[in-house]
Amino acid sequence: MPLTANYAARSDVGLVRSSNQDSGYAGPYLLVLADGMGGPAGGDIASSVALAHLVHLDDDHPPADELLPSLRDAVSAAHADLEERAEADPELAGLGTTCIALLRSGNKIAMVHIGDSRAYLLRDGELTQVTTDHTFVQHLVETGRLSPEQAERHPQRSVLLRVLGDTDGDVILDESVREVRVGDRWLLCSDGLSGVVSTETIAETLVRVTDPGRCAEELIDLALRGGGPDNVTCVVADFLDSDDLPAGLVPASGPQVVGAAATDRLRGTRGTSGAAGRAAALSPTSPSPDEDDPEPPRRRRWIGRTLLTLLVLALVGAGGWLGYRWTQTQYFLAPEGEVVTIYRGIPQELGPLTLSAVHSRTDLRLDELPGYARDRLEATITVSSLDQAQDRVAELRDEVRPAEPAPTPSTTRSPSPTSTPTAEAG
Repeated sequence: MPLTANYAARSDVGLVRSSNQDSGYAGPYLLVLADGMGGPAGGDIASSVALAHLVHLDDDHPPADELLPSLRDAVSAAHADLEERAEADPELAGLGTTCIALLRSGNKIAMVHIGDSRAYLLRDGELTQVTTDHTFVQHLVETGRLSPEQAERHPQRSVLLRVLGDTDGDVILDESVREVRVGDRWLLCSDGLSGVVSTETIAETLVRVTDPGRCAEELIDLALRGGGPDNVTCVVADFLDSDDLPAGLVPASGPQVVGAAATDRLRGTRGTSGAAGRAAALSPTSPSPDEDDPEPPRRRRWIGRTLLTLLVLALVGAGGWLGYRWTQTQYFLAPEGEVVTIYRGIPQELGPLTLSAVHSRTDLRLDELPGYARDRLEATITVSSLDQAQDRVAELRDEVRPAEPAPTPSTTRSPSPTSTPTAEAG
């Protein structure tokens, strides 16, 4: 029976982040999700580059025996592109991205995966996580040093072992090919969803909400209700019998691009030929690059950076005083010499301007604290009020190592079993 896909891609910046570094793509034959990293000037570029090198496959839709090689080549090209960009621009050092890509031909679907973004398959009402997170914490789970429950709360659960981009080591992809069945529903998501919403709630939503677009939107709403600490991106795709579609259903037809890749910042990125590639690399209002433009690209880039710098300086001049006043409502704990000290401000400097000053020195000595507590102080303990700072000092006092008891003189006799115990001198 001939298969068709009904799909949707949705993305939200979340409630904490200032920019969206996720990119998502959904098309008739290709699904992609990438979660970028590397700061505000790198993560969005990284995820967009990964997408741009893959989306031409939706137009090409190679035969079943070429699915994996096609995905592998596209991802390798994306990785090389990211390395070149990081080498050419120091501001992009360390940029990288996760990547999941599914490419279909007939009833076969191939998948490549790297990072901690996830792919789930809902089949016959049962949800299966198809991908394995490439994280330090997942490695601890697989080696038996952490339970899955402990992993969910581990402070290093977002530390990645494998990504595309400016990283040490080779790119090692998880690869698979499987059969597509009528009624299968796939979900690709960034950790902005899976890190906030439980697997049980994700499964219930995928079963209950039949329309892919509304389902993706409801999943994102759940993540936002859970605090929305990260960008949230969902790609949902249903595979249907094209000869037996539900009454009134009109499957999606054109590509859907969301997140960072929906902007025009990737004009000229390699790997964007075809309608799908143009959709990923260009916004609807973006003009095409003019090959006869007499102004050198490097000069245009210099002018753009100069204007941006002037704009930033103007904003800093207008809002600098308000920003400084806000810093003086903050507090943090850090060592000064050998004692724990409460500072007012934030532990940052802007040129010659120091944004913190000593508020009060405590009588709590560093050498009285256990090693892990000293390490926390060396990294600074930030709080939002003086009361919280004083509470943290009280908590540190509770962690003071007990003094070692003085050695008992050899002439002291142990009390007899019938002696009445006495309180030990403090």
